[in-house]
Amino acid sequence: MRKATRWLLSLAVLIGTAGAGSAPAGAATAAEPKTGDIKDRILSIRGMSLIEEKPVDGYRFFVLNYTQPIDHRHPSKGTFQQRLTLLHKSVDRPTVFFTSGYNVNTTPSRSEPTKIIDGNQVSLEYRYFTPSRPSPTDWKKLDIRQAADDQHRLFTALHRIYDKNWIDTGGSKGGMTATYYRRFHPHDMNGTVAYVAPNDVRNDEDSAYDRFFKTVGTAQCRADLAAIEREALVRRKEMVARFQAWADKEKQTFKTVGSADRAYEVMVTDLVFGFWQYQPAETACAEVPKPSVSTDDLWKWMDKVGGFDSYTDQGMEPYTPYYYQAGTQLGEPGYRYPQLAGLLKYPGINNSRSFVPKDIPMRFDKRAMPDIDHWVRHHAHRMMFVNGQWDPWSSEHFEVGRGARDSYVFTVPGGNHGSNIAKLPEADRTKATAELLDWAGVQAPGGRATSPAPYDKQLDKQEVRRMPMLRP
Repeated sequence: MRKATRWLLSLAVLIGTAGAGSAPAGAATAAEPKTGDIKDRILSIRGMSLIEEKPVDGYRFFVLNYTQPIDHRHPSKGTFQQRLTLLHKSVDRPTVFFTSGYNVNTTPSRSEPTKIIDGNQVSLEYRYFTPSRPSPTDWKKLDIRQAADDQHRLFTALHRIYDKNWIDTGGSKGGMTATYYRRFHPHDMNGTVAYVAPNDVRNDEDSAYDRFFKTVGTAQCRADLAAIEREALVRRKEMVARFQAWADKEKQTFKTVGSADRAYEVMVTDLVFGFWQYQPAETACAEVPKPSVSTDDLWKWMDKVGGFDSYTDQGMEPYTPYYYQAGTQLGEPGYRYPQLAGLLKYPGINNSRSFVPKDIPMRFDKRAMPDIDHWVRHHAHRMMFVNGQWDPWSSEHFEVGRGARDSYVFTVPGGNHGSNIAKLPEADRTKATAELLDWAGVQAPGGRATSPAPYDKQLDKQEVRRMPMLRP
């Protein structure tokens, strides 16, 4: 939830209130066939249409559109097309419901839970991320309940075909999305795996991030990062001139933030966050430049960690739905920059309001996240949270309390924002895997765990893609 380009590693994770709403009548046709080609069965669902089918060994892979209400509370007030993908293995296998919380990836891939349980995977694009955006766009209909209702309605339609156990999953904002889905529709899924999911219960109280940055890694690495961040602002004039020249050449603009100078300051304040979020600390600390570094090398390092293109209008615009949600319900980190004292020109600029066009109104709902946190602590059932010790987003993470049942919080030692079950210590990894298999209903006779699907270089390659601004 902030600014600064990050290298987002695609993970896998997802999520559902009792009786919080059955699917609208007609979510699927009553005459939906029980046998036949899977494509025909999927397309028999009312409102489902095919964009394309792509070849993939051992599966069928479909890119689809599904007609959804813009407002689930008032379905008569218009619809929009929501994009999804379906990696089909067999109707006799369990299904993983995955979302990144952003755009859907239309290249065939498997999330970690999908591989572990050897199942099908439904991946849903989050509402308002193009092309899954209503037109005209009523931004008030972009909230966590509407998104959870999108998932519930799609699940209800597909469950008529895929009637075995379902697991929802997602990483980062996808992990948040999975958790919110379970809060509003707790009985849809048989289990949830939420990876590195931030839990900003009180948006105006972010001291956990300040404590994190005071202790993460080694004292030497922290000192080196502070020194190079400060140097980046000492060289502001020449670096901003270079930033503007690069933007002019690439036809990039700064209308939303206000100027290259303002965008540059935001980027510098994001560097420490971005470094710990994705850089491999065991090697990256040794690569932090000294203050005497050349301007060329300073630019290259900053671009690697933060990504200059993420701070332009063109870099931010695709993620307007995220920034809108951060500024209206999700919350965002508000850490301090003591290492930059005396060098900041625009204190307070690093927040979501700076990245959403001014003609889109934003009003923060202080009740949304406390409600989610209270539900998880007291009512979570079969939910698993996997965090990274050295991931800034894990500074404020979900906890399970006495009221939670069969739910767990695991932490990868030294792990960053790419933390997952495979990177847990052996005992935790064994426990997490066994629980997931149990929730999915695929343990072998006698309680013995089944083997995960074999590694597939096409489907299991961890996706690395540039994501603008400090976002989960």
